[in-house]
Amino acid sequence: MPQSAAIRTLSVALDERSYPIHIGPGLLGRPDAVTPYLAGRQVMIVTNETIAPLYLEAFKRGLPDGLEVGEVILPDGEHTKTLESVSVIWDALLAAGFNRRCTLIALGGGVVGDMTGYAAACYQRGVAFIQVPTTLLSQVDSSVGGKTGVNHPRGKNMIGAFWQPKAVLIDTDTLATLPSRELSAGLAEVIKYGLIRDLDFLVWLEAQMGALRGVDGETLREAIYRSCAIKAEVVAADETEQGARALLNLGHTFGHAIEAHQGYGSWLHGEAVGTGMLMAAELSKRLGWLSEAEVARVESVIAAAGLPLAAPADMEVDDFLAVMRLDKKNIDARLRLVLLRSLGGACLHDTTPTDTLAALLADFPRR
Repeated sequence: MPQSAAIRTLSVALDERSYPIHIGPGLLGRPDAVTPYLAGRQVMIVTNETIAPLYLEAFKRGLPDGLEVGEVILPDGEHTKTLESVSVIWDALLAAGFNRRCTLIALGGGVVGDMTGYAAACYQRGVAFIQVPTTLLSQVDSSVGGKTGVNHPRGKNMIGAFWQPKAVLIDTDTLATLPSRELSAGLAEVIKYGLIRDLDFLVWLEAQMGALRGVDGETLREAIYRSCAIKAEVVAADETEQGARALLNLGHTFGHAIEAHQGYGSWLHGEAVGTGMLMAAELSKRLGWLSEAEVARVESVIAAAGLPLAAPADMEVDDFLAVMRLDKKNIDARLRLVLLRSLGGACLHDTTPTDTLAALLADFPRR
């Protein structure tokens, strides 16, 4: 794709499965952005009822002539991230007679991307798909790395597959229509990258949070680029999360428990992760790794992003533990948590004393 000063490109280096991440304004309607990554002439666009009125027609107009184009418009919301919804995609592919050279295109946020990727991974044992994420959270996290799947009532993302896209096309203009609550939810994942791996990035985020929440285009593009660069590096080193990639889950073990207990969609994923990161920071302090001042700094940047600082009022210690024990990072019944040995330095820890964890869960503020 021709480059411009506003378009920046990264690569996820996975040998023959490597793919680009294009980041910039105006990508949605550019035929040269999509065409190189189509497997054949059959294209199925998957989106939802919120995104379709905003971007579906503009995206279709940007496709090259001569394609056989279908569309699936799903209901919106985390609660729709189920096998039943994925079956709607499979039904549409089969009804249209799509073959192994078809391409699925995920136009939407993380829920659409995860389900479309899982549908692609399973349809005829694997077909091509392209990610076109339209929310900040999906642009900096779920669209990159090949994690696909659906939720189960007992746990988030418990059913899925690793299936890499052919490309990720991040049109930053789509953030202009993003509700402020969803923008804040996306900022949780951006903050995560600074906390786990890049203290300089964290310092930059502390200084730029006002511009980010004000939807300043240049500042957002820089945040997206730096977030994707970190994720691409981690994924290239550990595609299927056997080790270092698990560090990308800072706050997620606590956050997934909140989402599962409250009902998917009651808390946005990024809101739960933001609270979960603060819980992880507090636990890290109790283990002697972070100072009080460092935890206060974590709390400050999470608050500045507009994220909640307290867990749900109706969650007891056992409510957290029941879901946390099902976490995919756990091995041999040992609870593995992503914690912070320092700001910018995350670790996997599986020897947290049970009473220390229970005390943290009991003491953490509720709202």
